[in-house]
Amino acid sequence: MKEFNRDQFKQDFKNNVVTLYAKSFDEASRFEKYHALSKTIMDQISKDWVSTTEKNKNERNAYYLSAEFLIGRSMGNNLLNLGIIDQIKEILKDLDIDFDEIEDEEDDAALGNGGLGRLAACFVESGATEGLNLHGYGVRYSQGIFKQRFEDGFQIEEGDSWTERGDFWSIRKESESQIVDFRNFSVRAVPYDVPIVGFNNGVVNTLRLWQSEAIDNGGFSFTDFNDFRYDESVSEKNRAEDITRVLYPNDNVRVGKLLRLLQQYFFVSASMKELIQKHKANHPEDKNFSQFHKYNILQLNDTHPVIAIPELIRILLDEENQSWDDAFAVATKVFAFTNHTVLQEALEKWDLELIHEVSPRVVDIIKEIDLRLLEDLRSKGYTEDEIEPYRIVRGELVEMAFLATYVSTSINGVAEIHTNILKKDTLNQWYELYPEKFNNKTNGVTPRRWLQYSNPELTAYVDSLIGEDWKKDITKLEELEKFADDEEVLDKFNEIKHEKKVQLAKYIKKHEGIEIDPNSIFDIQIKRLHEYKRQLLNALHILHLYYELKENPDLDMHPRTFIFGAKAAPGYFRAKGIIKFINELSKLINNDPEVNGKLKVVFVQNYRVSYAEYLFPAADVSEQISTAGKEASGTGNMKFMMNATPTLGTMDGANVEIFREAGLENNYLFGRKEEELAEIVDSYDPVKVYESNKDLKKVVDALLKEEKISDNGTNHFLDIYNSLIDPKDGNRADVYFVLEDFQSYVEAQQKIDKDYRDRRAWARKGLINMANSGFFSSDRTIKNYAEDIWKI
Repeated sequence: MKEFNRDQFKQDFKNNVVTLYAKSFDEASRFEKYHALSKTIMDQISKDWVSTTEKNKNERNAYYLSAEFLIGRSMGNNLLNLGIIDQIKEILKDLDIDFDEIEDEEDDAALGNGGLGRLAACFVESGATEGLNLHGYGVRYSQGIFKQRFEDGFQIEEGDSWTERGDFWSIRKESESQIVDFRNFSVRAVPYDVPIVGFNNGVVNTLRLWQSEAIDNGGFSFTDFNDFRYDESVSEKNRAEDITRVLYPNDNVRVGKLLRLLQQYFFVSASMKELIQKHKANHPEDKNFSQFHKYNILQLNDTHPVIAIPELIRILLDEENQSWDDAFAVATKVFAFTNHTVLQEALEKWDLELIHEVSPRVVDIIKEIDLRLLEDLRSKGYTEDEIEPYRIVRGELVEMAFLATYVSTSINGVAEIHTNILKKDTLNQWYELYPEKFNNKTNGVTPRRWLQYSNPELTAYVDSLIGEDWKKDITKLEELEKFADDEEVLDKFNEIKHEKKVQLAKYIKKHEGIEIDPNSIFDIQIKRLHEYKRQLLNALHILHLYYELKENPDLDMHPRTFIFGAKAAPGYFRAKGIIKFINELSKLINNDPEVNGKLKVVFVQNYRVSYAEYLFPAADVSEQISTAGKEASGTGNMKFMMNATPTLGTMDGANVEIFREAGLENNYLFGRKEEELAEIVDSYDPVKVYESNKDLKKVVDALLKEEKISDNGTNHFLDIYNSLIDPKDGNRADVYFVLEDFQSYVEAQQKIDKDYRDRRAWARKGLINMANSGFFSSDRTIKNYAEDIWKI
C-alpha cells in the first residue's frame, strides 16, 4: 500500500459520509459512519488488489474450494494487515468516535460454522501474507448456518441475515456471472469478491463467493402478478435464491439432501466454468487444455466440493469439445484433496438418483470414472474381490472421498495422528495403492487474527520483550522461553490474562446477563456441538463438582467458571439435548447461593468469530477432550495455546503435537489413547464402568431425575442416558467412551485445581505454550501446501 496519509484519510472518511448519506458528518449515525469508514478502507485496498490480480494472470494460481469461509468481521483484520490500525484508532479518537463501538456495527459474515470454515479463512489470509497466489471459491450464504438463541435452555435457530444492512467488504461483479445448468432449471451465479489482505506486504488476493439468482427478470413474473398469482410470480426467484440461502440445510429428508447437493454443484460449476474461461482468454494457444494444470491447482476442502471433478470433465467434454482422454487427463493433474474426518457419517456418499436430479451428465461421468478405476486395477492384477473395496460407485451410492482420492494428485490429513488413521484405516486400501499421494499437513491458525488482533495487550508486551520480528516469523516466539523463570515477566503474563478475563466478564454480562468472577479459573470449551467432542463429559464433571460442593460446602476448591460455546446442527437431536442439559446445569448451579462462590456455568449464545476473539485470550484452561482418534485436528486448541493457555486434552488431533511442542508437563493429558480404545472396543462394557464408580453413576442417573434438571418432557435426557447405558437402536453403548474416560478426566481436573494456585508456575506453563505455538501458525501450514502440493 502507498504511504498512509492521515489527513487525506480523515478527509476522505468525512466526504464519504456526505456522499453516501447526503448529510453532514456530525448528523450521521454510528452505523452510517461505519459504512463510510469501510468504504474509505476499501479505497485504500483497491489499488493493491488490482495490481495483485494483474500479476497473477500469467502465473500458476492455487484455488481453495470450500463450502465454508468463516471470515468473521473484516474491518479490524484488514486495518491490522494494512498496518494502519493504530492510526485509524487515533483518527477516530480525534473525531470523538470509539473504535470498539463502531466495529460493533459490523455483523459477522455468516459464511461458515466451525473449524473447517475458520481454517479456510486462516489459509487464504496466510496465503496473501506469504505472497502466494492463493484464492478462495465458496458460497455467499444469505442466512448462514443460523443465529442461535436459547429459550428455556433449548437451542432456537433463527435466520442470520448478515447482509440486511449491507455488505461493505465485498464487490459484486455482475459482468463476470456464470450460468449454472441443473437438470430441470438454470440459475445465474453472481460473484462477490472479498479482498484478502496480506500482512504489511501490498498483496491482496481474492475470495470469490457465488450467489444464486434467477436468470430472467430477477425471477419475477409480471403476468402472474398481474393475474393475482402473487406466490407464483416470485417462485422462480425463490427457487434460485434458496440454493445459497442457508449453509448446510437440514438433510434429514430427501428434499434437504437435494438442496445440499444443488448447493455444492452450483458453486463448483460456476468456479470450473470461470477457470476454463480465464485459461482460454490468457492462453488461447492451448487448444486441448494440456497446459491447464501448469496454471491452476485446485484444493478440495473436504468432500463438499468433490463434485467439481466430474463437473470439470463435463465442461471440457460437452462445452469445449475435448476428448475423454484429454478431459480426464486434465482432471488428474489439477485436483488435490484434504480429508477432515474419520467419521463415516461425515464422508459424503450421494445417491446416484439424487445426482441424476442435479445433473444426469455428471452421473454418466462418475460411472465412467469408476470403470476407469476398474480397468486400472485389473491391469495391475487385482481380482474382482480385491477391487470391491475401491469401488467409487457402490450399488446406488457414490463414495465422494474415493472419487477424490482416485483422481487427485495429493491426499492429506490435517494432523499427524489423523493422517496415520487415514493410512491405516479410513483410506487404508487407497494408501496401499497410492502411498506417494498421501501426506500430512497439520493445520494452523493465523496469528494476526488470533493473537495480534484478539490480544493486543499480550502482543505489545511480547514486542517489548523480544522485538517485533516474530510478527513476520512466529517461530521466533521461542525467544520467550528465556523468560520462563523471570518472576516479573510471569507476573505480567498473569496481569494481562486477568485483564482479558475482566473484558470477557463484561462482554458476557452484556450479552448473557450473567456475572462471572475474573478471579475464578476460566475453563472454556468452544467448538461445534458433536458427541465425539464430548461436551457431555465436561458437563457430567461439572455436575460431579456440584454434588461435591453440596455435600461439603467448605470443600477446598478454587472457584471455577465453566464456559461453553457451540451450535448443534438443527436436525441433531442428541446434540441439542446436550445443550439443554448444560443450560439446565447452568440454571441449577448459578441460582444456588450455596455454591455460587465456587462454581458458575455459562453457555454463550450464538458462538461466532467475534465472540471467540474475547474467549480465546481469556481462558485459563483449554478444553480439548474429544475421544482419541475422532478429532482430525482441531484449531481452537492452537488459538488457546497461542494465547498462553495450557491444554486439558486427550491424545487426539493436533493435541498430540501441542503436547510434543510445549511438553506434557505444561499441559494436562487424560483418557485412553486411540490404540487402547481400538483394543478394548469389542469387549467394552460401559454398564460395568458405570456401576463400579459411584460418583459417575450419580451424575449419569441425574439424567433420569426430573426434580433438579428437566428436559420438559422431550425425552432428550432419556436419549442421552440410553446412548451411554442402553441404546435402543442396536448400536453400541457409550460409543465415544465418555464413561470410560470420566475418572481420568476428574483426576486431571483435580490436578489443575491444585496447580493453578501457584500463580507464577501456572503463568510459566502458559508462557511455554505460547513460546512453542509457532508450529501452529497457518503461515507454516500454507507454505507446506505451496511447496509440497501446489508448487506455487
